[in-house]
Amino acid sequence: MNDYDVIVVGAGSMGMAAGYYLSQKGVSTLMIDAFDPPHANGSHSGDTRIIRHACGEGIEYTKIAIRAQKLWDDLARQTTETLFKKTGVLSFGMADSKFVQQAIASGHAYDMNIEPLSADEMNERWPGITVPDGNIGCYEPDAGVLFSENCIRTFRRLALENGAELMTDAPVLNIDVEADSVTVDTHDGSFTADKLIVSGGAWNKKILSDLDLKIALQPSRRAIGWFNSDDRLYNADTFPGFFGDLPSGVFYGFPCIDGTGLKVGRYDNGVDTDPEYINREFGAYDIDEGDLRGFLGEYMAEANGSLNVGKTCLFTNTPDENFVIDLHPEHSHIAIAGGFSGHGYKFSSVVGEVLSELVTKGETIQDISLFSAKRPALYPENVKS
Repeated sequence: MNDYDVIVVGAGSMGMAAGYYLSQKGVSTLMIDAFDPPHANGSHSGDTRIIRHACGEGIEYTKIAIRAQKLWDDLARQTTETLFKKTGVLSFGMADSKFVQQAIASGHAYDMNIEPLSADEMNERWPGITVPDGNIGCYEPDAGVLFSENCIRTFRRLALENGAELMTDAPVLNIDVEADSVTVDTHDGSFTADKLIVSGGAWNKKILSDLDLKIALQPSRRAIGWFNSDDRLYNADTFPGFFGDLPSGVFYGFPCIDGTGLKVGRYDNGVDTDPEYINREFGAYDIDEGDLRGFLGEYMAEANGSLNVGKTCLFTNTPDENFVIDLHPEHSHIAIAGGFSGHGYKFSSVVGEVLSELVTKGETIQDISLFSAKRPALYPENVKS
């Protein structure tokens, strides 16, 4: 079979979720991926991702975060794999941190179970953290950790059980767009469909450019490390996931799960790259381990032990760090998901649902106006200074 209702190019976090929700609707769907998801070449590797509902990125994200959690809970009931662990999540930073302030405002706006905290209160509750005087925090006890690769495996299994098809290790060579169809070429053949979803992660920049949509997307190499830590202080039953908006940078991390050590990454100091030529070796840059140890030494000294594991992954950033989720401005039968800027994984369940609605109904019940593919911020060369 070479003809489908929908082809999904890029079956990682968002694409695999979209394939699942399309398969639920009985839509004949072909998912195509250059690798074999889940894999270590994109943005979903590294075992875990934080999910927060009181979103410091802006109140516009909070409603879709709530929907995302509902969909994750629904998915978890269909598998024996662990998809989510409620660890709580602590966001902290200087008193003027816009991120922490927005997290608190978002939580209050949606009447969430959140706790604004002072530095003394954070230090007393979690002896493993040292927060300077004058900092503020927002603790969300109902938030936690998603097991990202388990989630993708579950979406994949269920989509295939529902009749969707998946081509792995099949880089897309070319996409031809007609008025009411698309043709996708791979080394394994050509495939046609009425509708197309483009969710190629760091490869979106090239794919969309070939579709005459030159959005400012910048792939960036990021490092994450698991460090030997005092399990009495940092185990997942007592220590939360965390996000620190700090003078030295923006950091995020996870408690010690199953003895792997405390996991930490830096959000704001990556190396711009091309996904075809990225250096994936942890330690290839001094900042890989140096930035992480700098944070641990200042804020979580008892987790600044030996490096257990170091890995790299990819962010794909937009200039304003807001997502792109929309129909192609010139081709209403093409939906786009990209530019998740390092904070998108937790939303991948709802993004998949939204994409399935866009290609079957032409619209979605979610408010995605913030993520418009037409917004000026995505085309900085056209914005007058």
